[in-house]
Amino acid sequence: MGIRQTMKEPQSLAGQMMGVKLRWLGHAAFELTSPGGTRLLIDPFITNNPVTPPELKDLSRYNGADKPAAILVSHSHGDHLGDAGAIAQSSGAPVIGMVELVASLALPGEQGMGGNIGGAIKVGDVTVHLVPATHSTGSGSPIGFVIELASGKTIYHTGDTWIMSDMALIEEVHHPGLILLCCGGGPYTQNPRVAALAISKYFKPVAIVPMHFGTFPVLEGEAEVKKAFAGDSRMVLMRPGDTRTV
Repeated sequence: MGIRQTMKEPQSLAGQMMGVKLRWLGHAAFELTSPGGTRLLIDPFITNNPVTPPELKDLSRYNGADKPAAILVSHSHGDHLGDAGAIAQSSGAPVIGMVELVASLALPGEQGMGGNIGGAIKVGDVTVHLVPATHSTGSGSPIGFVIELASGKTIYHTGDTWIMSDMALIEEVHHPGLILLCCGGGPYTQNPRVAALAISKYFKPVAIVPMHFGTFPVLEGEAEVKKAFAGDSRMVLMRPGDTRTV
């Protein structure tokens, strides 16, 4: 797996492509399109996100060419649940998350794809695995997602988690090659140094994309992220609006 960029690819990532298109909308929000064309929208905090580029805040685009096959929501906090309900209602896309959270959105039956930790939900050519996260939420339990491609390769979106021993099992069971890693610190989440420790202690990814930093003044910024991952060639620093092929 590697990261295709406009700049030169890091040597350690070249020649290992998964064929996944990844766009960071800022904070924990991503658009991910699988090799088979399955589009997932993850933690869509968009319209009120101060770092999402203005041209990406028009939610009507999700009713057309950018319509997601599913919307993934890690927990109920507003900076993750965000616009999930509005996008689901206007586009008809289903929502995947903890069963209690999905039920609280009161969507039509076929759009409510609730599950629980350890469960798996098939969408197009991908399988979404629900995994634990250590955080809080107003509905259900906080979770992360492991997205399994048809090839068997996997992408781990950590959600808002603190470092935890369950990460050893996530690695053992799913072997994530790409990790979208919460690392903003502040009062609510793990800081970049602890995030880097989680990687070195539990995981063996080919690529790491830091997220959940720099959105608000209370969070640590790009400089702190760079410092924590200094010397780790697997770290790919994206900026809101960036698109990569991995």
